[in-house]
Amino acid sequence: MEKALQTMIDNMPEKTGKSLEQWKKILTTKAFSKHSEGVNFLKKEHNVTHGFANTIVTLSKEENNSAEDLVSTQYKGKESLIPIFERLLTAVKQFGNDVTITPKKTSVSVIRKRQFVLIKPATKTRIDLGLKLPNKPTTDRLENSGPFGTMCTHRVQITAVEDVDDELIKWMKEAYLLAI
Repeated sequence: MEKALQTMIDNMPEKTGKSLEQWKKILTTKAFSKHSEGVNFLKKEHNVTHGFANTIVTLSKEENNSAEDLVSTQYKGKESLIPIFERLLTAVKQFGNDVTITPKKTSVSVIRKRQFVLIKPATKTRIDLGLKLPNKPTTDRLENSGPFGTMCTHRVQITAVEDVDDELIKWMKEAYLLAI
């Protein structure tokens, strides 16, 4: 588990008045259709700060899913994309031992001190790769962030393992170097 996240969990009782397990029990009594509803509930009803509320809701949703389960679910029916996903992971892991791979429900975040890459199986035939490259101009291949919104500054659409080429790896490395 990432050090910062573990520190946040360790400080939760002191800062929020309850442990993560106690907050999870409270959330199981509610049915929120959106992540933001759970966050807003904790903020308004329990005066939890946004950072803690977001962490509590995220961890309570992913509690029953291992990293492997989350990735398997993302690629169900999209198995042809797994070699692309694996090639992307192999590339980013070469950047340094401070790279953290964090699977979520619909994507995988790649984090240094901040997220710098987001890997999302967008369709049965395409992975959308989000990058954090502030002030970098867009090109035909390095598009604006599109569906990623403010989570990323750019997006590259990948349909084949060969798309994970030197140019793409260079952009990922550039994003990694900026994520300090």
